[in-house]
Amino acid sequence: MTTDPRPDPPENWSIDDRCTNCDVARQLAPDLVRERAGRSVLVRQPRDAAERRQLLAAAHACPTRSIRPGAGPLDRAGDPFPLALADDLLLLGHNSRQTAGANSYLCRRPSGWVMVDTPRYSEALAARYAALGPVTDVLLTHRDHAAHGRAYADRFGARLWIHEGDLAAAPDADRVLRGTAPTEVSPGLVAHPFPGHTRGSVLFLADERYCFSGDSLYWSRTTGDIEVAESVTWYSIEELAASLRRGLGVLRFEWLLPGHGDRRRMPAGEADRRLRSLAERCRELRPRPVDFGAVRW
Repeated sequence: MTTDPRPDPPENWSIDDRCTNCDVARQLAPDLVRERAGRSVLVRQPRDAAERRQLLAAAHACPTRSIRPGAGPLDRAGDPFPLALADDLLLLGHNSRQTAGANSYLCRRPSGWVMVDTPRYSEALAARYAALGPVTDVLLTHRDHAAHGRAYADRFGARLWIHEGDLAAAPDADRVLRGTAPTEVSPGLVAHPFPGHTRGSVLFLADERYCFSGDSLYWSRTTGDIEVAESVTWYSIEELAASLRRGLGVLRFEWLLPGHGDRRRMPAGEADRRLRSLAERCRELRPRPVDFGAVRW
């Protein structure tokens, strides 16, 4: 048998102008995708198999399907999602335009999985998640991420949760959180109402290990710290600062897992220190017009 001496044709990855600057691709392929002029751009082609896997993940997560390997369609066989972040924690990818491209997660609990926020809905994706085992709850961090909650909850036979402050986004929710006091969803899984980004924003903490923060908190690559998106606050920056103060010494976690912005793992003591510093910084914040371009990714 002779070997074809011709090398494989080079891939020609690109990002088209449908990009909405949701930051998802930059989280998954930070050395290949950067922000320029309010959108993601490809700064170079992948150099090895590891970088190609990163770009494949970014492509399968991109809510506008703007990332393409040449002129052909994206190969479903390269889909890495759900992507394991830990033994009991999965990043779902397939971010939805209807949730502004937010990240979503599955977290394994003793009684089954819980879904925190949602990817875009399709029967193929729902069947993929259901095959992992029972999904008992779909937890919505706030109104902006509620688009597919009912569809997934019905498909799984799960309970749909939202806070009363954002109930208009999921009026048929099965469980409605109220007030600002913590509520136990199940043993070790606690909902912490966190008004600020929206009236009904919630943090979900699992075993004092995982903090699913929606759009309330995120890790900024720019500042190298936990931040709030003060330029995109729909309800009240003063209430967000109050939520932070109320959570000091209560919010204990090792993983920060936001809907938008980067994820970060750190010792619980470091997370507490950073939250206290953030609470001090937020005391000085005042209302400002919404400006997506001012977010410090």
